[in-house]
Amino acid sequence: MTTSNDETPISGYSGQSMSIFDRELEPVSISDFAERSYLNYSMYVILDRALPNIADGLKPVQRRIVYAMSELGLSANAKFKKSARTVGDVLGKFHPHGDSACYEAMVLMAQNFSFRYPLVDGQGNWGSQDEPKSFAAMRYTESRLTKFSQLMLSELGQGTVDWGQNFDGTLLEPLVLPARVPSVLLNGGSGIAVGMATDIPPHNMREIVSACIHLLENKKATVVDLMLHVKAPDYPSDAEITSSSEDLLKIYETGNGSVRQRAAWDQENSNVIVRALPYQVSGNRVLEQIAAQMLAKKLPMVADVRDESDHENPIRLVIEPRSNRVDLEQMMTHLFATTDLEKSHRVNMNMIGLDGKPRVYDLKTLLVDWLEFRKQTVTRRLEYHLDKILKRLHILEGLLIAYLNIDEVIRIIRMEDKPKPVLIERFNLSDKQAESILDLKLRHLARLEEMNIRSEQDELSIEEQKIQKLLSSSARLKRLMRDELLAVAEEHGDDRRSPLIQRNAARALDQTELIPSEAITIVLSQKGWIRAAKGHEVDSEKLAYRSGDEFLHAVKAKSNEQIVTIDSTGRTYALSAHTLPSARGMGEPLSSQLNPVAGATFHGVMSESESLHYLLATDAGYGFVAALSDLVTRNKAGKTTLNAGSSNVMTPVPVFDMETDLVACVSDSGRLLVFSVADLPKLGRGKGVKMLNIPTKKYAAGEEKMSNVIVLQKGEGLKVNSGKRFLNLKSSELETYIGERAQRGKTLPRGFQKVDDIQVIG
Repeated sequence: MTTSNDETPISGYSGQSMSIFDRELEPVSISDFAERSYLNYSMYVILDRALPNIADGLKPVQRRIVYAMSELGLSANAKFKKSARTVGDVLGKFHPHGDSACYEAMVLMAQNFSFRYPLVDGQGNWGSQDEPKSFAAMRYTESRLTKFSQLMLSELGQGTVDWGQNFDGTLLEPLVLPARVPSVLLNGGSGIAVGMATDIPPHNMREIVSACIHLLENKKATVVDLMLHVKAPDYPSDAEITSSSEDLLKIYETGNGSVRQRAAWDQENSNVIVRALPYQVSGNRVLEQIAAQMLAKKLPMVADVRDESDHENPIRLVIEPRSNRVDLEQMMTHLFATTDLEKSHRVNMNMIGLDGKPRVYDLKTLLVDWLEFRKQTVTRRLEYHLDKILKRLHILEGLLIAYLNIDEVIRIIRMEDKPKPVLIERFNLSDKQAESILDLKLRHLARLEEMNIRSEQDELSIEEQKIQKLLSSSARLKRLMRDELLAVAEEHGDDRRSPLIQRNAARALDQTELIPSEAITIVLSQKGWIRAAKGHEVDSEKLAYRSGDEFLHAVKAKSNEQIVTIDSTGRTYALSAHTLPSARGMGEPLSSQLNPVAGATFHGVMSESESLHYLLATDAGYGFVAALSDLVTRNKAGKTTLNAGSSNVMTPVPVFDMETDLVACVSDSGRLLVFSVADLPKLGRGKGVKMLNIPTKKYAAGEEKMSNVIVLQKGEGLKVNSGKRFLNLKSSELETYIGERAQRGKTLPRGFQKVDDIQVIG
């Protein structure tokens, strides 16, 4: 390896110290260097960026914004100044980061829908609840501090907090602000650090102050006791908090959990008016969610939705139901479950403690630590004032000596070249006392000045005694803290905005409940094409069919029902009626929605509107009665129901009364048997029992099979069709053919040995 004259070679693996440009370097492995760098970065993000401090509830950038604005004189009574001026001061003096991030932090503190108690009073476009980031650029907006921010700053110059150097060491900045209320709970906060995050909900000032006072008076108070004062978070929104008391207790005991918030709505005429949205929920987003459901036809009870918000009504969303018969409570419950009209806010009360370390706080520990900070602040403030009083009394003592010996003092000042040491020695004065005497103006040498000095001494002595008593008595100090908290709550407190109304979590309606109940007729063709026609008065056979196809079966149904179909293998399938294509077209094949066995054909459909029980049979003469509910399956491949074997599955027949209905079976050899439905078993699956006795040899040879089966209700007759001929058998005439199940049946009159089909007649 070659080197230049002014460089020293580096041996990275020698383990020895080395020099480059006369500087000692220490070899470090990449893993150690990466670990150390990542940990340093992590701690920086945690402590100096993402998490608020328990003392003042602010992150560093927020604290620097508030302090910089106070240094610019932007109090609540001052004139507004351009926000760019504030951001410039913050970046140039305290926070060397991006201007957009700094301005966004400032905007957040000015939005009354983001902060429960805003710290910045903005003038101009500072965003809206619908679009929080639609604020104008900082060169267009103006700002100043709010009255609430004075609770952070009023005690700043009274020795209450520690100060540190800014990033370049040219200025001092407060490490925390002397907050007079627990702002970390009042405004909350959220942030994502490295390996941890925080989500602290906002609260009501009066409730938090009440809890602090209770804890001052009873240090053994539990979280349950404190929740008599702090019942729940209080978001800057009028939406209801619907979490249960158990969930809220868990949050305050552990510092973790979630708070459920629901939009507030009223009924106006027949419409629903949403007047308050959950915290950080956009009205536009809610409208989009509702519109998407309407477009997908998953919200049939809603006819229209619109936004009527204005300056007088910041939140006014109108939801118009389809008719007056719509249950508004049920409709809103569904919308709460499927849109942001109900939202859960995560709670993770993670913050920087008084020891400078992050931790998750429960309610009591948080208030105890903040009260300890407040006690230190008040103590330091009193000590600061006491120190000023003692210094002033010391000066006044020297001035009084001077006035009592005014002629001698004047002589010394006139005659001596260096009067200060002479005064100190002559009257036993301190350096500061002598300096104050020398700084006296001639006009203060009047006789009345002595009386003023004695009067000021008396006043300061009384104040000194009061402060000494406060500092020497823990009870008096707590009483002072209590009185100051009450005064703050009286001046800045307000009523709760988020009402606490415990409700169960919203539940979305089933898909069938969302579909309007309309009468339809399901039509199935011989080649398995299916469609739905509106109404029950549909002549299915007269509908148009594809070339080479024709009508097979039809059933009356409702649009919100599930229908069941059976195929040639005896498998049953379920599908929703509302998903079927309209009868205005030719329909679509069932195989497009289902997964039947290859080569299987569909032989009929069943619906709840038609009957709750169906007779399933094969042309071998076997069958049973099945409940429609037992035939339903979610599997698109269906479920095995009728064990058909090598026989053919017949079209299912509705059964109306298991006790009084009759079954009429006809063989293709012209034999008719009528028997009671009660003789058939009620099964969920299987082959069933013999209904009509067909000799096995004849069936195997294809000479005879059961060609038709039908169910007759009490008093109904039967029409037998054979070519162009038909035979009407009244209810009384059917007695000739009534027998027991599994018999051969009786032969129909001559000319009806080849039966096409049988129909029910009244």
